Amino acid sequence: MPTPYRKGQAFSGFKLRGIKGWGWTPEQYLAEIPVLAKYRMNFLMNCYLSMYTDPEKYINNWWEPIPGSKRAQYEKVVKSCQKHGIQFCFALNPQLSSSRPYDYSRPDDYAALWAHYRWMQGLGVKWFSLSLDDIDTHGTAPGRLAEEQVGLANRLVHELQDHDPEAKLIFCPTYYWGIGTESEPGPYWDVLAKQLDSQVILFWTGPSVYSLTVTRAQAKGFKDRVRHEVVLWDNYPVNDRNATMHLGPLVGRDPELPSVLDGYMSNPMAHESEINRLPLITCADFAYNPQAYDPDRSIGQSILDTGTTRAQRQTLRDLVSLYPGRLRRRVEGSQTQWPVEDFRLLSSSHSGRDRALQLLRKLESVDAGLKAYFPGRFAPCKSLVDAHLARLKKEFAAAFGQPR
Repeated sequence: MPTPYRKGQAFSGFKLRGIKGWGWTPEQYLAEIPVLAKYRMNFLMNCYLSMYTDPEKYINNWWEPIPGSKRAQYEKVVKSCQKHGIQFCFALNPQLSSSRPYDYSRPDDYAALWAHYRWMQGLGVKWFSLSLDDIDTHGTAPGRLAEEQVGLANRLVHELQDHDPEAKLIFCPTYYWGIGTESEPGPYWDVLAKQLDSQVILFWTGPSVYSLTVTRAQAKGFKDRVRHEVVLWDNYPVNDRNATMHLGPLVGRDPELPSVLDGYMSNPMAHESEINRLPLITCADFAYNPQAYDPDRSIGQSILDTGTTRAQRQTLRDLVSLYPGRLRRRVEGSQTQWPVEDFRLLSSSHSGRDRALQLLRKLESVDAGLKAYFPGRFAPCKSLVDAHLARLKKEFAAAFGQPR
């Protein structure tokens, strides 16, 4: 459980504390909802990729009706969130990965987009997101781009609130990182500040896309520039479907962030959603009580909660040490394959043979422990460790001969 507050201590955490999926299936969302509730998170946003026509192939026919079977599955997700006291946030990106990106001049495009939001609103959903991040801007001037996007966001939030005055909209802008002083997106941010409805909340990933540190001063700089409420969309422990895992605790986040920001949302790993709970629990711990947050204590508690026997917990401790994550290693980006990269550094000279062998043996032990002590669990994690182990054995043999 997150670190409790002392008697008489005022709550200093984020009002909104949660996670999004990463191309997750309905089954993945359903499995994580009880975990969010247990660790005092209160927010779950679907990944807009999950709503693609084909998430695995990145096919986004957003204008088409969502098939009945898929609608039924996500209605279960919404109901489970409502049962567990979690605010479900429905998200779409009608431009990314699409053969027919949203056209602001076509009335039919707005009607098709609105149909999806209206469906979710009919289920009692009160939180919504319009995400226009990572899109091709086609050379459009930042100011003009912002005006088109703001027009859509304003129309959407007004229509949502016409049906339910309590409806909330979070907009993920195309320029979603920075500290407010950068010149390139300046005209874009100026339009958001002046023209975006004051009730619309903005997503922000920190000073960079994959921020290593996020300070109160940085958050205040961005918020002062855009003049709207801001939720931190934290790109940790996301792996963007790369063949790696980031399992170490959340670090580098200022405990004073809740005094400026209005929410915290962790961006998780893709297929490895179950083992993602190890860092997720630390994110929940920080978001609930940042003043008392201790990353080492938190990841230790996460391991204790995830494993139930001494053998399980030792395997998880070793797993975390092999996949410490980009924040512990101070690496921006989500793609570094930790044991592979570490092995190559160790084996770059013949004098590193013994240490390279130690790393190989440790990975062998973790691989065996996952299979022996966690039957039926962590399948994507096991597959990834298997693949890295095979790779390291091959590279060790090439560098030093067969291990003895």
